[in-house]
Amino acid sequence: MTGQSTDYGRLLVGTKDEIFARAAALAVAHHSRVPTRPFTWALGGGGTPQEWYRWCVANRSLPAEIVASIHFTVSDERCLPLTDTGSNFGQAERLLLAPLGVPEGHRVPWAVELPPLDAAVDYRRTMAGLSLPGHAYDICFVGMGEDCHTLSLFPGTPLLHGDGGEFFAAQEIPGKGWRLTTTPSGVRTCGLIVVMALGANKADPLHRALRGPLDPVNVPIQILRECAERVVWLVDAPAAAKL
Repeated sequence: MTGQSTDYGRLLVGTKDEIFARAAALAVAHHSRVPTRPFTWALGGGGTPQEWYRWCVANRSLPAEIVASIHFTVSDERCLPLTDTGSNFGQAERLLLAPLGVPEGHRVPWAVELPPLDAAVDYRRTMAGLSLPGHAYDICFVGMGEDCHTLSLFPGTPLLHGDGGEFFAAQEIPGKGWRLTTTPSGVRTCGLIVVMALGANKADPLHRALRGPLDPVNVPIQILRECAERVVWLVDAPAAAKL
């Protein structure tokens, strides 16, 4: 892999296998540095995380003793039943958590059965019982869409103008319905943030994010600039082609 520093964190470029292996290694290494206490890991959503889940299971890249000590959740969620293929946590549970034998008590979904605003309040309470005060997650995995959105923070959405200091919130996205998401304030408190971006369709958004003008309201992934020292970008050569 090759690497370079950016204003938004450390950028590492490699093959898909190298990226997937590094993502697992970063998480394991970070876990080893955190004192014994409830450890929280927020997984991402979308096609790349699903590929990574399958890779992790096939390659046994997450040691059983570490997996058993982690509370797993997702960094954002659609307001869908966990059985729906569009559910981020549902996919994580089916493809990673269940195959790895993660204890039921360490699987922490958003309460999608509640109205969205109530689900956000419920999640705040749940995570407050698992995380240190002023701390969202120990590890947060996120992706980046072709419009430079991350989590459920889409260009121009209200939480990018202000989140009131809340770490988790619900917001309605025009054309997409209600989403539950970690907020910019929440992201800034995470211990380690890992961004995975694969494929040529990510080349333009990655260039816009890392080389374009600072405009996080319209380029939401740029919220990572405020915590760049804890961010690692894992991208393949097609995604990095325009950097």
